[in-house]
Amino acid sequence: MGDENQSDDVSQAALDNVKENEQKENGDAVKSDKIKVDILLKATGNAPIMKKKKWAVDAEKPIGWIMEFVKKYLKLEPEEKLFLYVNQTFAPSPDQIIKNLYECFGTDGKLVLHYCKTQAWG
Repeated sequence: MGDENQSDDVSQAALDNVKENEQKENGDAVKSDKIKVDILLKATGNAPIMKKKKWAVDAEKPIGWIMEFVKKYLKLEPEEKLFLYVNQTFAPSPDQIIKNLYECFGTDGKLVLHYCKTQAWG
């Protein structure tokens, strides 16, 4: 009778391992399906220059996320403004999705964004 309980415990442990592996595989599949967009960030005007200029970003993120990322990277004060421009022409709204901008304005496999601390274009 003790052998039955032991074999049930082993079977349950094997099922748990299979379920965990399936969840990991499914999670990995979801992660690898995310589309990344190459973004080139260029300083304009009085903005500090970033050491790393090219970033791979999830295509579904909004431009507002990029603004916050750049502010943190440059260690700007919370009250300091940051302006982002696409191709030196217009400032996209913060809720604009990166994928849409890339499809419309991307060149050479990347989206070029210029950033500055004061209004420059548009």
